[in-house]
Amino acid sequence: MLSANKLIKGVIFALLLVTGVATASAQRYHEGEELYYRAAYRAKLVPNIEAGEVTVSTRLDTLNGKEVYRVTGNGRTLPFFRWFFDMDDTYNIWVDKQTLRTQRFESDLKEDNYTFRSHYRYDWDSMKVYTWSQKRQNTPREKSMTLTKESMDAVSLYFNLRSVDLESFRVGEHRQLDMVLEDTIRHLRYRFIGREELKVPKLGKFDTMKFACTIGSSEEFSFTDGTEFSIWITNDENKIPVMLASPVRVGEIRAYLRRYEGLKHPLTSKIAENGKRRTKN
Repeated sequence: MLSANKLIKGVIFALLLVTGVATASAQRYHEGEELYYRAAYRAKLVPNIEAGEVTVSTRLDTLNGKEVYRVTGNGRTLPFFRWFFDMDDTYNIWVDKQTLRTQRFESDLKEDNYTFRSHYRYDWDSMKVYTWSQKRQNTPREKSMTLTKESMDAVSLYFNLRSVDLESFRVGEHRQLDMVLEDTIRHLRYRFIGREELKVPKLGKFDTMKFACTIGSSEEFSFTDGTEFSIWITNDENKIPVMLASPVRVGEIRAYLRRYEGLKHPLTSKIAENGKRRTKN
């Protein structure tokens, strides 16, 4: 069976890399919103095995004397699995409330005996990002890279698809973004698959918009390996990612929404038992 390491890390990484529109000014952040996901493995002869959890929360904070949104994403193995693989990864971003551009990114990854820390400082006036990273007790690495208006960190990308004008997409249409990852800039491409009624475990059915996403290399915009993961977003004003699925050699890893709090808008995409969309939470 797929190792817990690959299962949890794959789902958490993919979930926090959800990609979207190219205009940072359209990102949606709402104080008090909290989303809770479960990560699981499934295969033809293997039952659905939940092995990890992911939480994403937004609150107000201050950075350099300015009021900002602080978004925290955390992924870790469930208690039953920690005895043979203990993972606790945390990501934080600080987003300017006025420009809605990320000002700082931090990661603190703990996976058994492996540790990795990093932080990025964004300078949008000079269109540069300054990165610092350290694996275990190795010598830290520092680097500066040129930004584009579409450049974002992993957690910022999570919010972007939620801001897209869904009516602007056409089935099969491709779009692309850049992601600042450790000490390189990776290219992400996504395409709109279409609308789909999706059943989410323990939450019910939702009217969703489905996208397929590909993470490319940092050289020559290469997407040649063809690896894609699928993401389903609620077709309402919240645009919550309710499920993510990524194929593996045998089976599939998934992350699905388990609980939500503090949404800005009614979750009208949820389909009632009579088959009609709800008009309020």
